Amino acid sequence: MDKTVLVTGSSRGIGRETAIYLAKNGFDIVLHYNKNKEKTLEVQKIIEDLGRNVRILQFDVSDRNKTKKVLLKDIEKYGIYYGVVVNAGINADNPFPAMEDSEWDRVINTNLNGFYNTLRPIILEMIQNRKGRIVALSSISGLTGNRGQINYSASKAGIIGAVKALSREVAKRNITVNCVAPGVIESDMTSNIPFDMIKDSIPMRRMGTAKEVASAINYLFSEDASYVTGQVISVNGGMY
Repeated sequence: MDKTVLVTGSSRGIGRETAIYLAKNGFDIVLHYNKNKEKTLEVQKIIEDLGRNVRILQFDVSDRNKTKKVLLKDIEKYGIYYGVVVNAGINADNPFPAMEDSEWDRVINTNLNGFYNTLRPIILEMIQNRKGRIVALSSISGLTGNRGQINYSASKAGIIGAVKALSREVAKRNITVNCVAPGVIESDMTSNIPFDMIKDSIPMRRMGTAKEVASAINYLFSEDASYVTGQVISVNGGMY
C-alpha cells in the first residue's frame, strides 16, 4: 500500500488507538505529539513491531508558524501524506459565566484553529496528488451542545462546518473529508466523570472505547468508504 497517514495527538487515547489500528491495516504512520514524548515513543515501538514505517513530529497545533514549518519540512523530505487524522484537542470546562478568556482561547486555538493550522500547509499538495483521506475528530458536544463546555462545543461544531465545506472543495480531486463524533469515551478526558451520573443518558449503558472510535476512522480510510465524504459518523452508544 505504502500510504502514509499523519495522526495528530497520537500519544494517547483515540489518537494512539487510531495510529495503531491504521498501521495494522497497512498504513505507514506519522505520529504527532506536543508534550508527551515518552508515550509517543511507546506507540512508535508498537507500530515498528507491526512492520510499518513510522516517524514522529513534535509541535503545538495552536502555534500556526511552528506547525507550518514542521509539516513543510517533513513533506519536503518524505513527500505528501495520503491522509490526515486531525485529532489533537483539549478541553477546559467551566460554566459560561465563570469561563476565563484564556479557557476560551486555548480550546478554540487548539481544537478549531488546529484544524486550519494542520491542513492549510499541506492541502494544496494533497490536491495536486489527486487522492487522499482527511478525518477530523468532532464530538457529540459539537452536535448537541453541552453544559459547561461552550468553548469545547463551539470548537467541535466549527470542525463539522469546516469538514462539510472542505469536502465540497476537494471532492473532485478524489479526496474525502469526514468527521467522526465520539460520545462519552473512556479516556483521560472523561476519567473524572462519575459514570453513575451519566449512564442513564447513554442507551447502551456504557462508555465507548478509543478502539471503537479508531475502527470508524479506519473505515473512512478503507476502499469501502471511497464514496463517503462530507459526513459525520457518530460513535456514541445511541446518545444522539
